[in-house]
Amino acid sequence: MAAASKDKRMMEEWDAFFRDIQRQSAVDSSLSRAQRMEKRARLESDPLEWMKEMFPQYCRCGFAPFQRKAVRRIVDHPEWYEVLSWSRSLAKSTVTFMAVMYLVLTGRKKNVLLVSNSLDNAKRLLADYKAAFEKNSRVRHYYGDLAAFGQWTDAEFVTKDGASFRAVGAGQSPRGSRNEAYRPDTFIVDDFDTDEDCRNPDTLRNKWEWWEQAVYAARDTDIPALVVFCGNIIAKDCCVARAGRKADHWDIVNILDKDGNPAWPQKNSAGEIKAVLAKISAASAQKEYFNNPVIEGGTFKEITWGRVPRLDRFDLLVCYADPSPSNKDRQKSGASFKACVLLGQAGSVFYVIKAFCDQVGQDDFIGWFYAVRDLVDGKAQVLYFIENNSLQDPFYQQVYGPLFDAWAGKKGYIPVTPDTRKKPEKAVRIEGNLEPLARTGRLVFNEKEKDDPHMQRLADQFLYFSPQLRYPADGPDAVEGGVYVLNEMKRKLGLEAEFGGFDQYHKNRY
Repeated sequence: MAAASKDKRMMEEWDAFFRDIQRQSAVDSSLSRAQRMEKRARLESDPLEWMKEMFPQYCRCGFAPFQRKAVRRIVDHPEWYEVLSWSRSLAKSTVTFMAVMYLVLTGRKKNVLLVSNSLDNAKRLLADYKAAFEKNSRVRHYYGDLAAFGQWTDAEFVTKDGASFRAVGAGQSPRGSRNEAYRPDTFIVDDFDTDEDCRNPDTLRNKWEWWEQAVYAARDTDIPALVVFCGNIIAKDCCVARAGRKADHWDIVNILDKDGNPAWPQKNSAGEIKAVLAKISAASAQKEYFNNPVIEGGTFKEITWGRVPRLDRFDLLVCYADPSPSNKDRQKSGASFKACVLLGQAGSVFYVIKAFCDQVGQDDFIGWFYAVRDLVDGKAQVLYFIENNSLQDPFYQQVYGPLFDAWAGKKGYIPVTPDTRKKPEKAVRIEGNLEPLARTGRLVFNEKEKDDPHMQRLADQFLYFSPQLRYPADGPDAVEGGVYVLNEMKRKLGLEAEFGGFDQYHKNRY
């Protein structure tokens, strides 16, 4: 009885899906056949307009530039290998579906294989194509009833005009996929990688060999073939990454661009995206939305949270800020963060008392200095520094100096010193100077700030730090700068410095 109830529910959901397709694809039945054919020819001359007409339910938000370019690449090249590593919510599967339907209905492709990590998932991919022929009123209006009897299942079907579609799960033999004289000429590979497979090198190797030897080799060498791999980079070594290295074009698009703006603003606002990302871990967000499979604890194994002494117990505090990464680092990390940290030292321990770390504008960034000032409230002496090396853009003198002057007129003067020292590479400094401190428990994060979003982002940047800088490291960079200044002051006073172990790289400037 339970199985029957489940089947009944699935049928009801399927019928509701079909009714929704029919409702959203209603047509203008007043057009004569000649008018329909004329409009069809006009639409076929512009694939994007064709998609809007045939699938309005998928085109409500309009196309983003990266989607338009992808459609053009796919439909304009008969022989083409494309990998779409678009973030979740950027419609890679939907755009591919519409492009393939365009190629099939215009007669350019005849034999389509839908490939996924399992047969059930491949069938789910195939369901959209099957439903389009069965229930999409606009497809039927312009191209007629192409659903055929006898060769029409949830695993494969052949249309009345001879186009075939087949679902293939990983490991399943695709032999016998010939459609009369046509071998497969279109391979859509979607959701092929799994986390478990990527953790096992042997499984990954076997899966990739199956794709290349059993599936892709099913094509005819003298017939142009289209391959579209849809998938995020979920591991350093995965099938999507291997396909990307062989592709004619590997399109990597994250949910936010390097400046924190939505890649598809017609659909997703920055606020909506950040609200979603706030509900999941940084590692999950990086993998699913930024094509960046970071590993937690690669360099910094854990964060030490502890109680911070009263501010009046510190001889000196340092507020150190990083206004933005250099252009070089921005290209690596894929995002532009600003950071401002308040540090103090007691004995051999460095305390991260307060942190600001986020993607914000210049005005908010300057406001962080005043928030630090108000927090300290005269309880201890504070030195304020801002990074300003030759790679920094914008330079302190060009932008931040005038802005600080403007704030001074309203909130009072803060003596901020530009840090113009010549530095080694960011990753070298952070790992060499901070990792020994963190490993030995001498870098302590304020436990009272543990739930603060800024402190959480700073902690995440430490935990997901790697020498390759695939994850933003502007917070750790600011901490390293503050630790450096505190050590310089100790040297100036003739005391032993407490750096993590990296050799001193610049003469005493303070």
